[in-house]
Amino acid sequence: MSVSEGSVRGVLAANLKRVRGQRGLSLSELSRRAGIGKATLSQLESGTGNPTLETVLALSRVLGVPISDLVDGRPSGELTVVRAADVEALSGEGVDLRPLRRIESGDSVVEVYDQQFRTGGTQDSTGHIGTEHTIVQVGRLGVRVNGCEVELGPGDYVGFDASLPHAYTALDGEVVRSVLLLHYRAEQRLHVTDPGEAPSLRHEH
Repeated sequence: MSVSEGSVRGVLAANLKRVRGQRGLSLSELSRRAGIGKATLSQLESGTGNPTLETVLALSRVLGVPISDLVDGRPSGELTVVRAADVEALSGEGVDLRPLRRIESGDSVVEVYDQQFRTGGTQDSTGHIGTEHTIVQVGRLGVRVNGCEVELGPGDYVGFDASLPHAYTALDGEVVRSVLLLHYRAEQRLHVTDPGEAPSLRHEH
C-alpha cells in the first residue's frame, strides 16, 4: 500500500524514524518506555499504521519533543493558508485535533490546532512537554488539571503547564469547537530536519 509523504501517516513515519535514531533508541526500548506495542511502532514507522492522538502524545512525551516534530511536515512561507478540509485529524478518545501551523519566534515555538471535542467522551492526558492554551469558540467545555476543575464557555480561555495530568470533556451534550495553542521553549524542541548529534534521553523509572 502506498503512503503519501504529505499524509499524517507518511510524515509521522519519516519523523518518528529520524527522532528515534537521534535519540539512540531501538524499537524495543521505545516500545517499553512508551507502552506501545513493538509491532504497532513498526507499522507507524513504515507508514502503514493508524496513529491515534494518544499514541502520538505518548511518543511526544517519551521522546521529549513537541507533537509538531512528529506530525508536521509543511514548510513555512510568507503566506500560509490552511484549509480545514485539507488537514487530516489526529483522533483521540474524545477529540479530533487538526494541526494547522507551527510558529517559531526567538526562543519560542507555538503550535496551532483546531480542536473539536465529541459528545459523550473525555479526552485524558497524563501530561507532555510545553504549556497548553485553549480558547473555546462553540459549546461548553469541562477542563480538569491536576485535580482542579473549571467550566469554559464561548470566548473563555484556560492555560496550564501541560506536564500536569489533564482532561477535557464536552458538556451539555454539545460538540465543542476550540483553538489549542501549545507553547514550547526552543530548547525543548528537537529539530528533526537536522540529524546533528544524537541528544541523550533521561532514563525514566
